Amino acid sequence: MQAPVARWQEVGRHIARAAVESGRAAAQVTLVCVSKTYEAEVIRPVLAAGQRVFGENRVQEAQSKWPQLRRDYPDIELHLIGPLQSNKVAAAIELFDVIETLDRPKLAEALAAECARTEKRPQLYVQVNTGAEPQKAGVLPQDLDGFLQLCAELGLKITGLMCIPPVDQLASPHFAMLNQMAKRHELPVLSMGMSSDFELAIQLGATHVRVGSAIFGARPKP
Repeated sequence: MQAPVARWQEVGRHIARAAVESGRAAAQVTLVCVSKTYEAEVIRPVLAAGQRVFGENRVQEAQSKWPQLRRDYPDIELHLIGPLQSNKVAAAIELFDVIETLDRPKLAEALAAECARTEKRPQLYVQVNTGAEPQKAGVLPQDLDGFLQLCAELGLKITGLMCIPPVDQLASPHFAMLNQMAKRHELPVLSMGMSSDFELAIQLGATHVRVGSAIFGARPKP
């Protein structure tokens, strides 16, 4: 058995256990397998084993490997989990099923225009900057209500929220905050938790966890 497949199976067991311990079925938590920086041939064994939901950080990198993988595995669900520039919106909508990083009015306007032009409707999550970090993308918590209202006015259907807690703080308050915001706005999807803390995220309500290095190993040097 190839190492990534064994690690994928182990992550799946941990997800299932955390879900059951939090009073949910294992199937209620989706593993977004983060394949950024890994070559297609590294990803293929995990695809062959049954994983279908993947996350990429960059539009250009995803364009270089996923069209062929989709031809071989048409039921892939591809998430954009990295920042999206407004000038890459058309390419992103063409390639991704889910865009997790909607974070500013200009991007919302560009997505709305492209969705109207193409009639394509990817699922959209709003990225929330729960730690109010100046260097990090995301809507500030106090601005979320107004931003969701803007999205509604633009005709964008938001299905969830996403966050990346500060690396130097406990993640649990940030996960709990995102959970409360999602409940307040009746949003069903919570994308939170990565390789180091996905079990904690599940305990605090995550419906989607983004795990890469725990499956594929150390990322290759750029």
